[in-house]
Amino acid sequence: MLTLYHSPQTRSSRIIRLLIELGVLDQVDVRIVTVTRQDGSGGADPSNPHPEGKVPLLVHDGVELWESNAIIIYLTDLFAEKGLGRSIGDKDRGTYLSWLAWYGNIVEPVLVFTAAGLNHRYLDATFRGAPEVAARLSAQLEKTPYLMGSDFSAADLLVVSPYTWMPQATPDVQVVRDWIERCESRPSARQTMEFDRAHMPG
Repeated sequence: MLTLYHSPQTRSSRIIRLLIELGVLDQVDVRIVTVTRQDGSGGADPSNPHPEGKVPLLVHDGVELWESNAIIIYLTDLFAEKGLGRSIGDKDRGTYLSWLAWYGNIVEPVLVFTAAGLNHRYLDATFRGAPEVAARLSAQLEKTPYLMGSDFSAADLLVVSPYTWMPQATPDVQVVRDWIERCESRPSARQTMEFDRAHMPG
């Protein structure tokens, strides 16, 4: 059995979107929990088993998974026939895993540091900066419409997500803007927003 601990309009929304894209949302027990939000509202939910009180947390037959990229790998392997990931043995598996890891290791830290106005040579040396993120995306999207080629994948779903929360962080690069528009024009984007609106507390 699959159980997802989710709080609307948070990082776990991209897992809801993935479940919609996979066509398996109705097979998952989605449990709505509260989290501490950036404006100070909310708070840790005692019913949420995540050790840090965060989301997403996926439980499959008693085994807990946390961190979006780990959950995405797990779900796209579990439902490999849907074609949103790259299975073990696929020649593009390494590229797929690299995009997912790049998001968590580079993209999100860079965007958070930039939004917070933090500048330090240690950050630049470790994570690089927003111009390098934009250049890496542009280099791929000048060759293919999506990160993994001609078709939308879970790599696109993850990497595009911060630009939907923080549109001001979107690089002023046409191929990147076009890619964001392609990703967000998919029905799953609207369906995720509708799901979250329907499950917002209060």
